[in-house]
Amino acid sequence: MADKLRTIIVEPKISDSELNDFSQLLFESGIKTIFMHDIPDSDALSKFETYSFSSKSDVQVVDSKTLNKINPDQRFSYFASLNDDSNLDDIVNAAKNNAESVIIEFEENTEWKIIPLENLIAELHGLKTKIFTVINDPSEIKMMFTILELGVDGVLLRTSSIDDVNRLNSELNELSKIDLSVAEIIEIKEVGMGERACVDTASMLNQGEGLLVGNQANFMFLMHNESAGSGFTSPRPFRVNAGAVQCYTLLPDNRTKYLSELESGTEVMIVSHQGVVRTSIVGRLKIESRPLFLVRAKSNDKVGGVLIQNAETIAFVKEDGKPISTTSLKVGDKILVKTESNKGRHFGMEVEEYILEK
Repeated sequence: MADKLRTIIVEPKISDSELNDFSQLLFESGIKTIFMHDIPDSDALSKFETYSFSSKSDVQVVDSKTLNKINPDQRFSYFASLNDDSNLDDIVNAAKNNAESVIIEFEENTEWKIIPLENLIAELHGLKTKIFTVINDPSEIKMMFTILELGVDGVLLRTSSIDDVNRLNSELNELSKIDLSVAEIIEIKEVGMGERACVDTASMLNQGEGLLVGNQANFMFLMHNESAGSGFTSPRPFRVNAGAVQCYTLLPDNRTKYLSELESGTEVMIVSHQGVVRTSIVGRLKIESRPLFLVRAKSNDKVGGVLIQNAETIAFVKEDGKPISTTSLKVGDKILVKTESNKGRHFGMEVEEYILEK
């Protein structure tokens, strides 16, 4: 399914007196963003990023009548109906005028959702503007997130029920899985000294979880965390000794960064052996000179490699989720990787061009 994580915005359809309790339930369920037509004088929304037609919001929502009145320094999102292509040009124009997102609403019971959205996704593909769609039922999320294989970037759920939010989170967890494949080790060799990066996250990682890392963006190895420890070190389940500084790692927005670019506060993607994705933030990045090994593996017709330190605490992940230390790794062993077509990366973003990395 889709690689990127999606944005969930909730529009509470409740009375003002219910807002405190409902917002607390939303926060506990992992919701970080709320949409309201007006921002109330209440501390209930202080934990959330807010979208509103009010200028007091973090992201001000505008429509065709108020687009030209927006403060140039204000973050804004463009709200529009899209039941045919009649106002597609207005939405594209808002995107080109630096709208960070567009929120698309459909008329109730309309049958015209897929084709207009396909046209909009095609028009905005390549721009930075995100596409959010309004839904009234969690069951709509799968359709929205798989249109044209790319899907929208998020949904705005209108609801008065926390059960709807929980259903939406459940659907999202399934859609946020990454497809991992089994690869066979074909080469292990010492290559000399280099700088490797230890990524200390602000989360406790479980067995089978780690970071996707690789010399190539289209072939990444699942590197296990240090929850097992060794005969010489205590377990450090927050740490992934990830690889050499030039290696790529995949981020929650489906972009890549070099390991050397990570720093305290950077959001990283934690992946389990089952492909389940969650996010964490980097607490510290530690770069040190160490002897490095090149490990190469093959999955179907694709071959990739990664430069790593050779030590007991550095491990790949087997199909059953158990770590396999680099010190015991041998040619023929099977590990988990993520592969994709030979597309290029430009400043970490995937682009439609052929590229061969060796």
